[in-house]
Amino acid sequence: MAVSARVSMTKCTQFRSLFKLFSTSTYCRAAPNLRKESYEVSHESIFTEDHAELRKSLKKLIEKEINPYVDEWENLKRFPAHEVFKKLGSAGFFGVNKPTKYGGLGLDYSFSVAMAEELGSIKCGAIPMAIGVQADMATPALIRFGSEELKQEFLVPSIAGDVVACLGVSEPGAGSDVASIKTTAIKKGDDFVINGSKLWITNGLQADWICLLANTSGGPLHKNKSLICVPLNLPGVHKARNINKLGMHSSDTAELFFEDVKVPQSYLIGQEGMGFPYQMFQFVEERVFAGASVLLSMERLIFETATYCRERKAFGKSILDNQYVHFRLAELQTEVELLRSLVYRTTDLYMKGKDVNKLASMLKLKAGRLAREVPDSCLQFWGGMGFTSEVEVSRAYRDNRLLSIGGGADEVMLSIICKYMGTFPKDQQLF
Repeated sequence: MAVSARVSMTKCTQFRSLFKLFSTSTYCRAAPNLRKESYEVSHESIFTEDHAELRKSLKKLIEKEINPYVDEWENLKRFPAHEVFKKLGSAGFFGVNKPTKYGGLGLDYSFSVAMAEELGSIKCGAIPMAIGVQADMATPALIRFGSEELKQEFLVPSIAGDVVACLGVSEPGAGSDVASIKTTAIKKGDDFVINGSKLWITNGLQADWICLLANTSGGPLHKNKSLICVPLNLPGVHKARNINKLGMHSSDTAELFFEDVKVPQSYLIGQEGMGFPYQMFQFVEERVFAGASVLLSMERLIFETATYCRERKAFGKSILDNQYVHFRLAELQTEVELLRSLVYRTTDLYMKGKDVNKLASMLKLKAGRLAREVPDSCLQFWGGMGFTSEVEVSRAYRDNRLLSIGGGADEVMLSIICKYMGTFPKDQQLF
């Protein structure tokens, strides 16, 4: 905040106390939870007391090892991924639903969703996203289809938090249009020789390896791609830059170039030519993670806004006493609960082996739009304070905009939903 703004704020005792209450700085106490009912995670149909214990353990780690440093990392435009990931890995949070033989906890997928939701306790969007890439975006295909050798070399250290992983799909000319990627991996002897570039790579600058989608043949676009594990310390790998973004500041986002990079053909995940369907499989878990990870943060914004509006006076009464304000907050909380129900229902069906691509696309679409709507509405009630960088609502306003773009844009989600509804034009290609 500018010095002049700080000076004007200290002139008023009321606003000084509010500043201390809602500043993102670590010395300030948290806003109270305004839930009146007794709510327990284990009341939900997909959760038990064991899920509640896992979430409690994760929240304790977050409050000790992450939240006190978020402001510093946001200012630095990077968080120490190796340091933070090792703490998470040692506590088992990168192996929640991974097999015990690889260092995982061997729990079912609902525990991963419980973890994703609790990551919303982190007071920024960047670090939950970075954690999600390692836990649920770069490794699902490796677990399901990778060879034992690949799992030992890449999966085991990723679960332990000894390495940082990233996912390489998007390119300068291919984001949501996955089929249009240009990066190639051509066979030469026993190796693949990789050439091309990747863009918008979360964790890219700090990553030790990448789950890379590349064209391994010149065949049809949906049958010529493969997923390959690529170490990022090889000759020919160039980490070009950290992209300066509107939000998600503490998560590094890289542009990567590959120039005649050689990797053994044994680094291929599963079957050659199956990269596109493997990646579509990974996208399902990514989209469920995205929806789950914003629930607590949106709820926190609503509660903090209610508290702020109750304390702030205008025209002889608190802002919260205006019917529009308390009605609007009630509407937003209702929308959050509806999204939570969709996340839980999708999780339940996914665990039963059902095709949840439509529901995952619906919850991703809803999460992206709601994650924009909640901070926007709440920020308005904060007035000038909401336009500063000193309160969490402004950070959420910046961070959450990505959710409607990353992991498949809203328009792609709508196209998938239309396909399942039978309303997508038959003469058009979906991807």
